[in-house]
Amino acid sequence: MDNIGILLLNSDYEPLSVCGPNRAVRLIMLGKVAEVEDGGATLHSVRSEMKLPSVLKLNYYVRVYKRDIPLTKRNVIRRDGSTCQYCGKHSANMTVDHVIPQSRGGKDEWGNMVCSCSECNAKKDDRTPAQAKMTLLRKPKRPRYFSFAMAKMTRIPEKWRPYLFLG
Repeated sequence: MDNIGILLLNSDYEPLSVCGPNRAVRLIMLGKVAEVEDGGATLHSVRSEMKLPSVLKLNYYVRVYKRDIPLTKRNVIRRDGSTCQYCGKHSANMTVDHVIPQSRGGKDEWGNMVCSCSECNAKKDDRTPAQAKMTLLRKPKRPRYFSFAMAKMTRIPEKWRPYLFLG
């Protein structure tokens, strides 16, 4: 039962988090949430049983403060899906490249760092992509917290997709 995730939405249907069955049951029993989507699973106790939802919505609005994702090599590689942003190669052994090199005033920030294979990193060397005649597959940007957290999930339940704007 512990591997079942339940999507928790704010009262305006903004995704907040993924909670486990224990927290979901507590929120339901306290009357703090409403079921939006049925999960199909049933939780059994000695005297009763309860259907577990797949999606819950809070009955009140929770103000969400901006949650920052630390800028680390691991998080840049995770943001880019372990895919070289110059050639598209996917590998477990990736490095991070500064689009504008630090020697030319490039800073350590989300918009200036990309995942790169060692071959492309060596080819680009201490130049800008234009000088090295290389193009980025996509422009680097700061990831959004919830989508970054969801990227860890191997499979997103079909019932969550409309709430995560995935169709």
